[in-house]
Amino acid sequence: HPEDDAASLHVRKLDQAERLPGSGPAAYLDIEQVIDVAKKSGADAIHPGYGFLSENPDFEKACRENGLVFVGPGAGALAVLADKSAARGLAIEAGVPVLAGTNEATDLKAATAFFNELSTGSEMFIKAIAGGGGRGMRRVASEDEIESAFGSAAAEAKAAFGDDRLYVERFMPDARHIEIQVVGDGQDVLHLYERDCSLQRRNQKILEIAPAPG
Repeated sequence: HPEDDAASLHVRKLDQAERLPGSGPAAYLDIEQVIDVAKKSGADAIHPGYGFLSENPDFEKACRENGLVFVGPGAGALAVLADKSAARGLAIEAGVPVLAGTNEATDLKAATAFFNELSTGSEMFIKAIAGGGGRGMRRVASEDEIESAFGSAAAEAKAAFGDDRLYVERFMPDARHIEIQVVGDGQDVLHLYERDCSLQRRNQKILEIAPAPG
């Protein structure tokens, strides 16, 4: 943890805490110093939690190269699935239906053009390519909202994930958010059936129901 998180709950609840140089999100995003602190503390594995470096393939690679177990998917899977534009491409390749959207980093001009191609009354989501947890997402209902929403989504994504790339996607109203959790130990893998994560606040899940009703 950096200095400004010394009194935070996640630090106070631990039996052992190590200081990261720097402050704020930048400290948690510094791969070299996180690896260095892990090695100095005698850790043999790193659980990346969520956000920050949790879906960063370079971080998984750095763990592996330094003899640390990364508790999560390998760099190959992260490179595809942590990049939502690449994940969309994989879904399309596999024949999975996806919402209309862009499959690459999208600038403001392209985002505006995409919005104007949608049918009348449609809304659009601007989304961070990296990370998750509802960060770097903005919903827009009119063209005059796009520039402001685009800038704030990029800034939030940069602060949370160190990556300000964005893409856009048509907003689907009245959708359900269904997930299937997959867990493995490097040898065996299984799924934990489906969960309904539709109850959300600010695009962040606050309740998950398993199995999903219906």
